Parts: sequence; C-alpha cells; structure tokens
Amino acid sequence: MASRRFFQHPAFRESVKVLAWVPVGVFFIRHVYSVANISGTSMQPTFNPHSATAPLHKDVVLLERWSVALNHFHRGDVVTLWSPQNPDLLTTKRIVALEGDLVHPLPPSPPSPIRIPPGHCWVEGDSHYHTRDSNTYGPIPLGLITSRVAMVLWPWKRVGLVANAPGKSEGRIKQLGGPFI
Repeated sequence: MASRRFFQHPAFRESVKVLAWVPVGVFFIRHVYSVANISGTSMQPTFNPHSATAPLHKDVVLLERWSVALNHFHRGDVVTLWSPQNPDLLTTKRIVALEGDLVHPLPPSPPSPIRIPPGHCWVEGDSHYHTRDSNTYGPIPLGLITSRVAMVLWPWKRVGLVANAPGKSEGRIKQLGGPFI
C-alpha cells in the first residue's frame, strides 16, 4: 500500500515528467546545438583575440552539429575536430579546401601542391605562427569533424555569427576546375 502512495505522490509524477525530457536534451546537445569554450591561440584573431592581455578569458561559442551529420561542409567554415595527432584533443580550425581541391601548403609541409583526397579536407588555424594544422599533418578525414562553430556567445562585445572566410589560405587553393581562391 505504501508503494502505491509513493507512485501517486505529486513529487514522483513531476520527477517522471522532468526525467522524460532527459533523452530529448541529450539528443539536442549531441546532434543539434551545444555550447563550448575555445582556448588557445591557433584561431586568433577569430577567437580569443586578447589572450595575451587576458589569458583567463576564453570565448564561449555555439556549436552547430546537424551540418556535420548531413555532410554539409563549406570552404571557410570554422569547425571543431578531433586532432589527428592526439585523439583526446578536440581542436578548432577553419576548412580551407575540400576533396579534389589543390592546396599549396605552408611550412613545415613540403612546398609541392597537394590534391585533397575524397572524404578529406584541409584545415588551418587563423593564426600565422601558433597553429598545428593540415600544414603539419596533411589532409584530415571529414569523419574527425564534430561540429561547425556558428556563433560567439561570450564576451558580450563580440557576440555574433562566425564569419565564413578564407583565413590565411588566400591564393593557395585551386578548386577542381576553378581559379585559385
């Protein structure tokens, strides 16, 4: 009899209603949107532009995940990806070339052009000096990408959409059958 009263108690019913939404929340965070902190200097000046003067202040960004699930990638997108050199490290880079494109890499890569293979892309940090990217490890599989960085949420003075831009790749990428971009 006591167990029947427990299941009919209003607090139990409210708890069940709240818990019923947990799978929806988990699905939303894993497949639609989530929030993350960006640390480091590899994407300066896009993220953490004042890290030299305010090292504890990190940008907070909105991650959009459904474009990754749908394989909607564009040159200039800023994405998060698992590092090919350290699979425990989630990093942020800009896609500068997609499969079929011809890339003229920067040092430390050899100076000869590289054609991006199917299912891969070329990513680079926006910083000229403080980044480990495809110029170090070559083209990366698209399967390492986890999300697209859609918006800066913090600090308030920089709130806004993340620009889709060529980054530092201008003049070094030739699209298949197209001009250098």
